[in-house]
Amino acid sequence: MIEKLKRIIKKFDNGYVFTADEFPQTKTSPIYVNRILGNFVKEGYIKKMSKGKFYKPETGKFGELPPQPYQVVKDLLKKRGKPIGYITGYSVFNDLLLTTQVSAVLQIGTLKEKKPMIRGVYRIHFLKQKNTITNDNIPLLQILDCLRLFKTIPDTTPDKACQRLIDIFQKLDEQQIFKIKKLAVKCSPQTIALLGAILEIINPSENTELLHKQLNPMTTFKLHISKAILLNQKRWKIL
Repeated sequence: MIEKLKRIIKKFDNGYVFTADEFPQTKTSPIYVNRILGNFVKEGYIKKMSKGKFYKPETGKFGELPPQPYQVVKDLLKKRGKPIGYITGYSVFNDLLLTTQVSAVLQIGTLKEKKPMIRGVYRIHFLKQKNTITNDNIPLLQILDCLRLFKTIPDTTPDKACQRLIDIFQKLDEQQIFKIKKLAVKCSPQTIALLGAILEIINPSENTELLHKQLNPMTTFKLHISKAILLNQKRWKIL
């Protein structure tokens, strides 16, 4: 059985995260399979990420690399083929070029609140999402989360981050803009205010009244963005 398991593992990509359930032999000999996997860890053939989760180590220019974020949390993103969560926060900041800093914190947007956990070198935190999560709207929810988490974008300035977000929104088509405004209604006031301001910068004739009506006229948002970037910040109470 040892050689059979090795042959299966050999077909896995480097960095691929797996469990004992991926081996047919586990159905008849679960204890034995887990014992073999434990021995593989001791031999350095595979690595243990967390309880019951293993991966094939990948070596880069500067040594061994941890698994990619998706591999670490993939079981938290789908259930029976349907999305129940999505990667957001620091990983998306990096993907959207809002920062070049790489974080050991992984943030997952999810409908249900969950306690933080640790897997390998990563700390996993959960961000409650009030909108329904679908494959189609995940990219838009990720962008909205950037507005929600604007103050936490590392290694940049508010002006640079805001300008980058303006550039990102300029690439969205009319249908995407319509959909993101609809999704934003369930988001935080800061998200709504920053979205409205950015959309008006891109298109002064954009209909943002629905967004504006969601805000308390007495609430202000201290984001430290200059008027050179957001000329309309007074209307949206952004300071």
